[in-house]
Amino acid sequence: MSFSVSSSVSPAKARILAKHDDDVVVVSAVRTAITKARKGGFKDTFPDILLSHVLRAAYAKPGLNPALIEDISVGNVLPDRGGASAARMASLHAGIPVTTSVNTVNRQCSSGLTSVNHIASLIKIGQIDIGIGAGVESMTNGFGKQYSESEFSAEVLENQFARDCLIPMGITSENVTHDFGLSRYEQDVFAAASFQKAAAAQKAGKFSSEILPVKAKVIDPKTREAKEVLVDYDDGVREGVTIESLSKLKPAFTKDGSTHAGNASQVSDGAAAVLLARRSVAVRLGLPILGKFVSAATVGVPPRIMGVGPAYAIPKVLQQTGLMLNDIDFFEINEAFASQALYSVRHLGIPMEKVNVHGGAIALGHPLGCTGSRQIVTALNIARQYGARVFVTSMCIGSGMGMAAVFVSEQ
Repeated sequence: MSFSVSSSVSPAKARILAKHDDDVVVVSAVRTAITKARKGGFKDTFPDILLSHVLRAAYAKPGLNPALIEDISVGNVLPDRGGASAARMASLHAGIPVTTSVNTVNRQCSSGLTSVNHIASLIKIGQIDIGIGAGVESMTNGFGKQYSESEFSAEVLENQFARDCLIPMGITSENVTHDFGLSRYEQDVFAAASFQKAAAAQKAGKFSSEILPVKAKVIDPKTREAKEVLVDYDDGVREGVTIESLSKLKPAFTKDGSTHAGNASQVSDGAAAVLLARRSVAVRLGLPILGKFVSAATVGVPPRIMGVGPAYAIPKVLQQTGLMLNDIDFFEINEAFASQALYSVRHLGIPMEKVNVHGGAIALGHPLGCTGSRQIVTALNIARQYGARVFVTSMCIGSGMGMAAVFVSEQ
């Protein structure tokens, strides 16, 4: 798939394209492949080693002395062994010195973007010059626990919005389809396009430059024999998916629903890291500059329709930057479900050809804490390949929120 990049530049767009010494720039951006949870290439790999791989690559690729990394923020949603400790262990294993601090953040599906925003904010206010925003998730090792109302205060649950935070994500998708009149056919059209775009991009080698090949041990579930494999492609991508093939799948959450395994994001494993620096420091050190972080915004929405978050987060970040929708060359909007992604795109009036140019989470997978960072890696790669300059990443957030960010490519 291709899309056209407008040659016209508004005053607001020209303003964010201008370069300044105090800009927060992206020095490197890398991710692992995204693999199917419990079935794929990382099913027997712990998240700490996945994170270690991308942290090491983030500074090694541009030739940065790791001692200059001042802080690391890691998005992680399902930390089964204590997210903060595991992230610290990963950074040390990655060759980053003990003097570099680490924290983990959990804002559900936006955690990987929240980590980047955190590091960018520290650079903007002058607390640090160089840092890494990353994300990691092993849904193989942490996904599936459901919380019951008995595990929460009865007083808190008296608030309906609070109670709605416990609604299963699949049901929130059905709520979106019901409230906004989205048919199953429309959702399947969107989902089929995601698979087709991702399959075409993968076949053409368009993901290769953004993926860090990782050697992993895979255990045969029958023989328990372990073998080493090189994981270097997204194994959830499937060729030949059509609207017709998706129409045969049964609803996953309600008997008469329209959300199913083919139009919802895949449960996945993966990691991504984005190395950020103050422009003046990057220039002084002779580091490459891939682009720059401009701004980010978060919003809250009703928890029962949590998926609509991007429809309100994107306008907020555009307002912050003075940009209009047509100033944005393309959008990476997380496909938690076709329902919510499609609603957000339609609500905002975004041309479909500008959305998820190489497919999205329905085809690639959605490792929760990783996705926000992974989208930046993918978007920078897309920008380089198509000559685009300004892009937006966005996602909905479980419990009813949305987040969006604006970036500039300088490749």
